[in-house]
Amino acid sequence: MSKVRRFAVLTGGGDCPGLNAVIRGVVKTFLNNGCEIYGVLNGFNGLINGTLVPMSHASISGILQRGGTVLGSTNRDNPFKFAVEKDGEITYEDRSADIVANLQKYEIEALVVIGGDGSLNIGAQLARESGVKVVGCPKTIDNDLPCTERTFGFDTAMAMATEALDRIHTTAESHHRVMALEVMGRYAGWIALHSGIAGGADVILLPEIPYKIESVIKKIEDRKAAGKDFTIIVVAEGAKPEGGELSVARIVKNSFEQIRLGGAGEKLVREIEERTGIESRCTVLGYLQRGGTPTAFDRVLSTRYGVAAAEACLRGEYNVMVSLCHDKIETVYIQRAAGNRQVELDNEIIKAGRQLGISFGD
Repeated sequence: MSKVRRFAVLTGGGDCPGLNAVIRGVVKTFLNNGCEIYGVLNGFNGLINGTLVPMSHASISGILQRGGTVLGSTNRDNPFKFAVEKDGEITYEDRSADIVANLQKYEIEALVVIGGDGSLNIGAQLARESGVKVVGCPKTIDNDLPCTERTFGFDTAMAMATEALDRIHTTAESHHRVMALEVMGRYAGWIALHSGIAGGADVILLPEIPYKIESVIKKIEDRKAAGKDFTIIVVAEGAKPEGGELSVARIVKNSFEQIRLGGAGEKLVREIEERTGIESRCTVLGYLQRGGTPTAFDRVLSTRYGVAAAEACLRGEYNVMVSLCHDKIETVYIQRAAGNRQVELDNEIIKAGRQLGISFGD
């Protein structure tokens, strides 16, 4: 009698709409192919401490439409640089051997890592240095991972930002204000670009295009001269003025993402109001983009990714990430998948925006 194959799945980094749909796709595919599947609790912390739970059809019932992750997550516990507090001081330890030991203890053949660049980098390092068999799934609302056309979670975040712009629009028009919406995205402007186009923004400021405040003000004044007494601006959190610095909200140690961006929108509206005298306000959308029910598109994409990741494991194709390419799911070498993909300056959507008269601040 042949031995039952056994796998594990974890979610790492920040939460994201569609995570549960991926987990569901992974678990169902393994179970329907006669395998056993364990869920790792709280990301890589669970692998370090050996907190794995068996998954069943019952454990994934009703999770397709839920936001967040039923397995829990963390963006702090890098096993190769694990923070330990002793006598009030933080030191770092390499705990990757504990991960290998726990995978062997549970007789896990391979690990499905659902995460963004931080988690996928750790997965790639485990494959490269510790011999762990890994399959990655590209997760981030920022849509900034290379080697895939779309990450799950992005569509939901874009839809939330677009809805916010629709609501802000009425207040801006009623009170004759400049209204800015600051959106997430880190160092890539995908959310700002797509939601700005969908929400009818007049100005879209991206990390990829350092802006001139004079250009932004000219757009506001041109609209006023044309009889439009309000302006809608979308500001990516990583946007910065030409020759200026990023707006950093705070520094967080022991995290994949130590630099937390924030404040770009407030900085912008203060300067606009000082220079023009027009009442200007900023709304920071923040974690509303990451929470809640995933869109139908993200549910379908997440499910496809989950199934594809499990199928890669079943056929023994390891150390890869599942990827969307020309609307088909493929696999790419995981070492290539971790990194940052920014909006190209010749992107067709930017060109379309310019034809509409949208200012990108340059």
